Amino acid sequence: MSLDFATAFAHCPLVAILRGIRPVEVEAIGDELVAAGFTLIEVPMNSPDPLDSIGRLARRFKGQALVGAGTVLTTKQVAQVQDVGGQLVISPNSDPAVIAATTQAGMISMPGYFTPTEGFAAIQNGATALKLFPAEAATPAVLKAQRAVFPKDLPVLVVGGINPGNMHPWVEAGANGFGLGSALYKPGTTAAQVGSAARDFISGWKALQA
Repeated sequence: MSLDFATAFAHCPLVAILRGIRPVEVEAIGDELVAAGFTLIEVPMNSPDPLDSIGRLARRFKGQALVGAGTVLTTKQVAQVQDVGGQLVISPNSDPAVIAATTQAGMISMPGYFTPTEGFAAIQNGATALKLFPAEAATPAVLKAQRAVFPKDLPVLVVGGINPGNMHPWVEAGANGFGLGSALYKPGTTAAQVGSAARDFISGWKALQA
């Protein structure tokens, strides 16, 4: 059974960012995330053996979650992610070549942007969704102004410093989802701790939709 981005995002628009994770622990942590309801999982390319981790997750959760790479900076990395079964290509920047290579490969492109100029350039190059990054340097008011001009059906995720207690103002400003980093996982976090944090995030998101 395949899983497309629209379905995965509608189910849970929260991206689990597993920066620093090791292949030996990735499946147990993936089990906790998927059990909690996560359908989008990212392993940044500056993690130890990221392609091994992505491959393990992609095989284990095929049809249950979309898995891919973060901090993707080159077209070579796009191809590497595809080769191990990854479907998500997430970047901190908006590189036209990376976006184009991703869409041409039939993968999901989620580049980072900070200004309307960067956002519209990413859209023009075929981005599936946009990632406002780093959110710590922005405000909900900034996002609200950007949402007034971005396409209404374009998903925009907020990434950087997000925790279950600060999602509300971003959602009010037009955020469609979030990328979750160290508040969900950081090196040394156990699978059980990730599961607990994941459930807290899911509960927080659902409360905002009530």
